[in-house]
Amino acid sequence: MTAYHLTDGWTLSATAGTPADLSPELAAALRDGLPAEVPGTSHTALLAAGLIPDPYLDRNEEVLAWMRHVDWRYERPLDLPVPAGDERVDLAFDGIDTVATIGWTAPDGARTELGRTANQHRSYRFDVRELTGAGTLRVDLASALHHAEAEERRLGHRPLAYPQPFNMVRKMACSFGWDWGPDLQTAGLWKDVRIERWRVARLAQVRPVVTVDADGTGHAELHVTVERSGLPGGDAPLALRAEVGGHVATGTVAPGHTEGVLRVDVPQAPVWWPVGHGAQPLVDAVVGLAGPDGAVLGTWRRRLGFRTVEVDRSRDEHGTRFTFVVNGREVFVRGANWIPDDHLLTRITRERLARRIDQALGANLNLLRVWGGGIYESDDFYELCDERGVLVWQDFLLACAAYPEESPVLEEMEAEARENVVRLASHPSLVLWNGGNENVWGHEDWGWKEELGDLTWGLRYAAEIFPAVVAELDPTRPYADNSPYSPGFAPDEVHPCDPDHGTHHQWEVWNRVDYAHYRDDVPRFCSEFGFQGPPTWATLTRAVRTDLQVVTHKEDPTFLLHQKAEDGNGKLDRGLAPHLGVPEDFVDWHWATQLNQARAVAFAVEHHRSWWPRTAGSIVWQLNDCWPVTSWAAVDGDERVKPLWWALRHAHAPRLLTVQPRDGGLALVVVNDTAEPWHGTATLRRETFAGDELARGTLDVAVAPRSVGTLPLPAALASPHDASREVLVVTLDDERTVHAWAPDVELRLDPSPLDATVEPEPDGYAVRVTARALARDVTLLVDRLDPDATVDDALVDLPAGASVTFHVRTTSALDTAALVAPPVLRTANDVVVPAAAPSRA
Repeated sequence: MTAYHLTDGWTLSATAGTPADLSPELAAALRDGLPAEVPGTSHTALLAAGLIPDPYLDRNEEVLAWMRHVDWRYERPLDLPVPAGDERVDLAFDGIDTVATIGWTAPDGARTELGRTANQHRSYRFDVRELTGAGTLRVDLASALHHAEAEERRLGHRPLAYPQPFNMVRKMACSFGWDWGPDLQTAGLWKDVRIERWRVARLAQVRPVVTVDADGTGHAELHVTVERSGLPGGDAPLALRAEVGGHVATGTVAPGHTEGVLRVDVPQAPVWWPVGHGAQPLVDAVVGLAGPDGAVLGTWRRRLGFRTVEVDRSRDEHGTRFTFVVNGREVFVRGANWIPDDHLLTRITRERLARRIDQALGANLNLLRVWGGGIYESDDFYELCDERGVLVWQDFLLACAAYPEESPVLEEMEAEARENVVRLASHPSLVLWNGGNENVWGHEDWGWKEELGDLTWGLRYAAEIFPAVVAELDPTRPYADNSPYSPGFAPDEVHPCDPDHGTHHQWEVWNRVDYAHYRDDVPRFCSEFGFQGPPTWATLTRAVRTDLQVVTHKEDPTFLLHQKAEDGNGKLDRGLAPHLGVPEDFVDWHWATQLNQARAVAFAVEHHRSWWPRTAGSIVWQLNDCWPVTSWAAVDGDERVKPLWWALRHAHAPRLLTVQPRDGGLALVVVNDTAEPWHGTATLRRETFAGDELARGTLDVAVAPRSVGTLPLPAALASPHDASREVLVVTLDDERTVHAWAPDVELRLDPSPLDATVEPEPDGYAVRVTARALARDVTLLVDRLDPDATVDDALVDLPAGASVTFHVRTTSALDTAALVAPPVLRTANDVVVPAAAPSRA
């Protein structure tokens, strides 16, 4: 096979829907055509030409709203030499966004329609053997919004979380806007386009089914599908050869047949483990297809990992478990939800994905959930997770809506599922297929039943089609109906979001109640929860401006355009009030909301981890952002970590000390998610904020690997005489936790409790900070001095007399006085006492 990648030579034009008030330059370019790269979209082409402003900056999302109504045309010249008598010629599209008509204009002007598409999540292939000469390839893209609206009129409205009918077109749902994402509605050729010329047969797909026996023997069962040319010689016998880890199997595909199976046994196969549980060996696998003359017709290459995975959904005295078991070992999930890392998908590179996944590892995460309102990620994403041992929970792409089951939507859903299950089957990191996000819950709880009447809403996908596809094509992986759901129960029998059964989403916190209510339930597995906070200061001041000036108030219209949550700022303030108070100064408010986000999520994570194995994991919403925005993310749209990231790093540490309520009192919970026992003596001090000791005690600790120990606190240490002035400090080996008995607004904290010194280092600065009195959540916001600067720790609680050294990495010469003063060096202390906090610019 010979492939010709059609990356250049394209022009983009608008064929309908452009407004009358465009600039003359832009109007002319859209009429006459402008250069466009493929892969690409209308947005990236216009950005590259300098014809539109950056949609992520300021209020430009609104400025570019017209683009969602436009019909676009991609066009390029294409010379198709006359094929040999036995030669097929295919035009292949790996991804089209979204509603397309593909056509060819011959040298004589005759036009041929090759096909139509309406699914961003599938690939397409067209036989163009009969088209020859120097013609023109054309892809017309209709407005996805207009298509969806027409389908809604045809099929009837289905309820959904947002106004535009994203559930009526197979396009990335969050392209229509979400409560953390912009409404841009891209259109384009978002994956590779190529001409493939081939003879006899081609290797259409290889579907690996990988298993491991109890004795350590690995098996790779490789299901091969070929497409025959249908031309002279195309019905010949074909030879198959597979090599996996140096072990070989051969087979044939008889004339007239298109499928074959090769089984390769690998004695003492190297076992792939999740991060923190072992190594991640990957074994090279190659499948070759040859014709009767021995000529190679096609080759498939992947790296496989040998491991077993199941989800224990058995019943116990607490309800229904939802515990991942990898290679026979129960694994506590420390996860985060994943959204597309850039709303403009074609800008996402392997290097960018590697940075993000490494940030997940840096936050001590071991699982990423690819959420159902985004995309099936690129091969790069799954390969990087394979290499790093990051587990992947993969949603089928349905989210927060009722989806019609009529034709052609149903057929598209199944075809999309079948293609992507096969595409991803080789990846050991993929450990769960999930039927969608909040669809079953929405049907039960959000008034859908009354609105739907007799209309279909998508249960057939979750309960029939998707599980059947997984059982047929990827039988070694578990499937879950939805997130959340209660395994083994009909939705009207046990609520799908019941915390005692299966997976649970906790959104009462954030939407309606204080984060202290995370402790109201002990969920079996919390697959969504989270709390909002703004992006880092450097990201905010780069991207969220009014008249090119930094915003100075949270109610600034530009700031609000980058705050997509319903009543988002109101919820931030209501979340702040009982803990830190609500600062008037915008700079203080920015820090306080970031800190409160970090604290809320850490509070939940420590609660979840303290209940292992009853609670088998949690997946925070969310790891990443797709643009600069106030959101639930730990890493903002400019790739900078927010304080939340540090909270996740600490709360997900392999060894954790946390003080938790138990049986009407307090207990020290010792979490040991390592392969070694944790033995030692914990030292406990009840002391004043100034460091005066009031009571002391010790607890003997002996916690087995992958276990949790719960030790009731001695009476003298469990409660204070004056909660406003006392703190409990617990140390065990190198771990420390600091527990206060009251929220910060009720504590008599010193608003300026730190002494700090700065020493230069070869790659930056060492900042040594010492607490004269209790200092909570000591943090250096170094991006305020240098947007590229980083620091090695944050959110450090320092009892009186304790010190910490922060290492700041920067290539810039920083103002050392500014480095150790607000608004760079911050604590909870300096923001919780508004009267003592000077206004800061």
